[in-house]
Amino acid sequence: MPLITLGLNHKTTPVEMRERLAFTPESLPVAIKELAALDGIAEASILSTCNRTELYCVAKEDGDPQNDQQLIDWFSRFHGLSGDEIQQYLYCHHHEDSIRHALKVACGLDSMVLGEPQILGQMKQAFAQSKDLGTLGTLLGKLFQHAFSVAKQVRTDTEIGSSPVSVAFAAVNLSKQIFDQLEPLTALMIGAGETIELAARHLHSHKIGQMIIANRNLDKAEKLVEQFNGEAITLAQIPDFLHRADIVISSTASQLPILGKGAVENALKKRRHKPIFMVDIAVPRDVEPEVGKLDDVFLYTVDDLQEIIQENMQSRQQAAEQAIEIIDAQVENFLSWQRSLQVVDVIREIRDCADSITQEVLEKALRQIEQGKPAEEALQFMARTLTNKFLHQPSTQLRKAAESNRLDQVEFTRSLFLGDDAQAPDKDKNR
Repeated sequence: MPLITLGLNHKTTPVEMRERLAFTPESLPVAIKELAALDGIAEASILSTCNRTELYCVAKEDGDPQNDQQLIDWFSRFHGLSGDEIQQYLYCHHHEDSIRHALKVACGLDSMVLGEPQILGQMKQAFAQSKDLGTLGTLLGKLFQHAFSVAKQVRTDTEIGSSPVSVAFAAVNLSKQIFDQLEPLTALMIGAGETIELAARHLHSHKIGQMIIANRNLDKAEKLVEQFNGEAITLAQIPDFLHRADIVISSTASQLPILGKGAVENALKKRRHKPIFMVDIAVPRDVEPEVGKLDDVFLYTVDDLQEIIQENMQSRQQAAEQAIEIIDAQVENFLSWQRSLQVVDVIREIRDCADSITQEVLEKALRQIEQGKPAEEALQFMARTLTNKFLHQPSTQLRKAAESNRLDQVEFTRSLFLGDDAQAPDKDKNR
């Protein structure tokens, strides 16, 4: 049964259309069940994020051209659009390409930010939800688990996730380099926009001790601190709180500086010149340039961070090349595993046949003992009979192969029963 991945992402689709084709958390369970119930679909899962929406499916029949169109028709119909409206944005991968795509997605190689780790968590959520809904089977379930394993290997064996490539992440990473531990520290975040929120999330994930968020609109600051158990203040209150801050990250839309040299000097005096790490992400700048000349202040601007990010992007590109090599090998491993499934039924038939023969001969041996025959003779009978019965059919087929000059089958049989290291008997020794 072949794998199929139908989807769209930030590379193929503008944000307006991505929004229309995303599945809401409320609609996902219904969508997954509908997808799995389509004719020709045996297993199904849906991955839906702000940057991608993908249908992962296992088709019942191999090479059925109707499978792709059926998925497009359902996808468009579910979102109230026509297939013609969305087809130009879609990509469709089949089996080996579908496997490779899933591994690349899990490793962050197909993300807007190369190597970002969030997508792996989102894939795990998709896997868990589909599993709970009963729409995963052996093949698709194995694909997700294999993708998770490969993502772990890539992050362990390469530097794909070690270098920050977002301004917010770079700012937090710099703070970790300056301070050994963040747990006892206080961070002052100036602004309440997307960059500040992302930086706050990074700091929170690294267990920052306390967080203060200052914003012109206090309500917006209060909503943000609810997520991080911090304090919300206005911009006017910053001078009263600045001395508490070990880390200051600022990103506002102000046309004038928020922090001047005098305010920072006063804060340093109250801190007894304990260092302050500052990152000014804003353009125009929120922190007066003269602040950077003060002792005990480490001031970085957005330009400083961009240089770091550019260097790190080059590092991630090199790591991505290593990751592709790992993925190529792991695609083949997955295909090998799938090919091994083809013999499962044959192995089961052979075992059932062997069990039946064993049971038949065992019953005969037990009857012989009941009739007074010595146990040793009954065991010899059972061993001899089992050997003859187990080898009768292979021996018959082997003779037929030899008569037909099928030496490949003869050698394969030798390997099958005696192993790859088995040597042909030395004819001279038998003379």
